Amino acid sequence: MTLTDEILSSLHLADKTGAWGTLGTIKPQKNFEPELDVEKLHDVLTNKGNKQTVIDVITGLNNEQRQEVIRLYKEELQKDLLEDIKKAFSGDLERVIVGLLKTPAAYDAQELKAAMKGLGTDEATLSEILSSRSNEQLRAIQACYKQEFKTELEKDITSDTSEPYTSLLLTLLKGKRERESGIIDYGLIEQDFKTLSDLGPKKTTNDAQWITILTERPKGHLRRVFDVYKKSTSVDIEEAIKKNFKGDFQKSLLTLVAVIKDAPLYFADKLYNAMKGLGTDDKALIRILISRSEEDLLSIRVAYRRKYGKSLYSSIESDTKGDYRSTLLLLCRAEDI
Repeated sequence: MTLTDEILSSLHLADKTGAWGTLGTIKPQKNFEPELDVEKLHDVLTNKGNKQTVIDVITGLNNEQRQEVIRLYKEELQKDLLEDIKKAFSGDLERVIVGLLKTPAAYDAQELKAAMKGLGTDEATLSEILSSRSNEQLRAIQACYKQEFKTELEKDITSDTSEPYTSLLLTLLKGKRERESGIIDYGLIEQDFKTLSDLGPKKTTNDAQWITILTERPKGHLRRVFDVYKKSTSVDIEEAIKKNFKGDFQKSLLTLVAVIKDAPLYFADKLYNAMKGLGTDDKALIRILISRSEEDLLSIRVAYRRKYGKSLYSSIESDTKGDYRSTLLLLCRAEDI
């Protein structure tokens, strides 16, 4: 199947419920037989068989089906599949497989915790996750975080970051973005443009107003606000952010604007940067492929090919190796010619 066929197929299904309506590369397996999958996994993990069998099973299911396999594995064998995987796998391959076996919310909670663990903070990961998840996803992440780590995500963010970056992350975490109404409110567009462009008494911008507008307005509305900003001031919204803000707050605002403008392109850029030059940012590569595999990875592949003149598949193929490469390529799914 060509990339165009995949995109059109997914778009055709977009008005239907369930995972088939996504632009993800991973779809529900049509002839799902969890008992058979449990048997295959147990045989390989017990007898140290071919790891490719485990990879094929896990990447051949969507997350809901993987959760059913985990449940059945526990019920029939009185064993924890994740623990058995950890014993049999190691390194980046283990991280991918274990990540795929977690629910999306539990996986995001894990990545957020890791971003704040120990000395130093991975601000880019915090900004990426909180800027790109839906209101519903953010609520699920908070619940999983509290259950897994026995503390509030809000509390950890507050203790690990500083203002005004903290306020931006906490406001994003509340998941208050309005839904798209389908109605273009030209009055509100003009009002928001003026708010973003006005300087205060000390010739400075108002952090709180920027946070409110960028975290609560619908993304379609904000794209129109950005267009008006450019036409009226001859300055891109990104340039205004660079001029008026500093540090982690500036970087996070730029991430948020990039996601609002074009999320697939944002993730395509992140993937390219993870693999360019010497060395690979495997954490970012794994996180994005796992988290977008049932969301919009087909669209990310299109954006990647269009901007960089090569396919995401071929980039992964040349930048990784072994069973780890095999797993990532199965998540990517296909070459884009």
